[in-house]
Amino acid sequence: MPQVARVCVDLALPHLDRLFDYAIPEAMMPQVHPGVRVRVRVAGRRVNGFVVEIAEQSEHQGRLIPLEAVVSPEPVLTPPLAALARTVADHYAGCMSDVLRLAIPARHAKVEKETASEGPAVASAVESVDLPQSANAAVVNPTSAVVWERLDGGVDALRHWQAGTAARVVSTVPPTAHPAAFIAAATAAVRGDAGEGVGPGVVIVVPDHRDVQRVLAELQDCGVTAAVEVLRADLGPAKRYRAWLRVRRGTARVVVGTRAAMFAPVLDPALLVVMDDGDDLHAEPRAPYPHVREVLAMRSQIDNCGLLVIGRMRTCEGQRLVSSGWARGIDPHRDAVRAESPRMLTTGSDAEVARDPAGARSRLPSLALRTAQQAIATGPVLVQVPRAGYVPVLACQSCRSVSRCGACRGPLRLTSPTSAPVCGWCGSIRANHVCDQCGGASWRATRIGATRTAEELGRAMPGVQVVTSGRDGIVADLPKGNCLVVSTPGAEPIAPQGYSAVLLLDGDLLMSRQDLRADEEALRRWFNAAGLARTGAPVVIVADPSHRAVQALVRWDPVGFAGQEFDLRRSAHLVPAARMAAVDGEPPFVAEAVAAMELPSGTEVLGPVPLPPTQAGDPERVRIILRCPLTQGHALSVELHRMLAHRSARKDPGRVLVRIDPLTLG
Repeated sequence: MPQVARVCVDLALPHLDRLFDYAIPEAMMPQVHPGVRVRVRVAGRRVNGFVVEIAEQSEHQGRLIPLEAVVSPEPVLTPPLAALARTVADHYAGCMSDVLRLAIPARHAKVEKETASEGPAVASAVESVDLPQSANAAVVNPTSAVVWERLDGGVDALRHWQAGTAARVVSTVPPTAHPAAFIAAATAAVRGDAGEGVGPGVVIVVPDHRDVQRVLAELQDCGVTAAVEVLRADLGPAKRYRAWLRVRRGTARVVVGTRAAMFAPVLDPALLVVMDDGDDLHAEPRAPYPHVREVLAMRSQIDNCGLLVIGRMRTCEGQRLVSSGWARGIDPHRDAVRAESPRMLTTGSDAEVARDPAGARSRLPSLALRTAQQAIATGPVLVQVPRAGYVPVLACQSCRSVSRCGACRGPLRLTSPTSAPVCGWCGSIRANHVCDQCGGASWRATRIGATRTAEELGRAMPGVQVVTSGRDGIVADLPKGNCLVVSTPGAEPIAPQGYSAVLLLDGDLLMSRQDLRADEEALRRWFNAAGLARTGAPVVIVADPSHRAVQALVRWDPVGFAGQEFDLRRSAHLVPAARMAAVDGEPPFVAEAVAAMELPSGTEVLGPVPLPPTQAGDPERVRIILRCPLTQGHALSVELHRMLAHRSARKDPGRVLVRIDPLTLG
């Protein structure tokens, strides 16, 4: 009779990142199963953990410590989820317990007790998958086919998913279409007429709660209403755990949610979806810092199911999946792109400069203002501004150096036209600020935020209602009548009939950021905003018209840009064409940690470079980048984990953080 429980303990200590064997007391045997929560002792401490396996005997030669208690008989850790957690931890040089903390919500005893009678779904895996054996023989849902036939190879992808084959697809959508419509159509094809507790499972991960609502609305339009559950971190402990249990027990088979939903334990998964994978909200800010796209790619292999990476923009990472042959690229027919594209207008062209030499190069060129004034008569106009606030960054009027706080060296900003300068880090008011470079007492705006832009446009277009949407409040529904909407990226309200014009301001500012992904991120934001325009509506981009990102927007060519960007990164040995790991911390600890590593062959050590403080009083921090070929990526992760485990076991001073393929390099 099995008497040994192999437990993953809830301790984020790298040197304890393994399974521990515990004896199962005879009285607990009926309750101890793989996946249940238990309480155990580790080095004299009582900690919680999950039973991962039940074994006949242990390889440990000494006496086994018995389990202390079964916290809950609910088997929350499924074997596929345990395998995924281990794979994710190994890839990101992290701890399995950290991954499980992200994947499984905290137990809510009252909810567990109230829902205990529901139990697991009756349908078995065999009963719930009634699909054709051949993808060629599958009859595709006609409603879904109408949506996906706009993509080259789209219906074929539906046929594969509907047949239960593990087709992996990276897709973009036509200009004025929303990815949510394609996601809903694919879900309808996969699910068919299945109700609660039966049928294949689908996991849909989107950037934020507004996208969740959009996908839910599209699912309802496609007739997918049964067995749908929402998983979001902001649901609260009780609601989130109740929803998660419905998924774990198999009652809910379609999960729509934000980042944490990537681990949703749906039964019989057939399709995993990530929408707009370039959005930085898909990057988990907690250890081991996994990315939704990468986790779902790993999961599609473990669960042998389909994967869909979809958005208006193809990321460089998505292009790598296609270029390697691991996934198939499916994109709109060019005739569909031409038919649905808005009308792209660029400022700074020779004709505009000749017409208005001064205005053509201003922040709000005459072309943009004329377009807004003409379009406001026929519908709402969207103005996208990269920065929130009033004046996010101030500089000295005399010497142009950035104005900084005398206490913490943080950048100064204005929050309103009448406010005194305020530090962006410590919040202190600097009413009598004097430049520490030249002694100047006056300042100028180096960056203009959405609030200041709305104020300027209101003066330029009197009588027009101006609405702002951004950090201080996202507008969900537009007011009645035509209005001017000034929004930061990602906060744009949806206009039911589309915007009559879209202005994309400060494009050069977006592309000039010192960031590896600056051009890609700028183009992603522009595509998402331009996609909200009506077909044929004018879209004005205020940026250098010769820049390759601007040219890609004018041609509406996200795939061509992604291919070019990936080729550039490959030639420079940058992610995603190489594996890169960031080692962060205080200078002596980072140097000591890297020096102690036995790096795989071909690994380069870059840095250290200083990291900017996140708040006042932060100690000096640096980053060292380790770069190696993709073929050595696993070996690098193993060595990084070994280094962290060694530091943890010796209780070395200082904190050293490791991030695999970080979004930003500096």
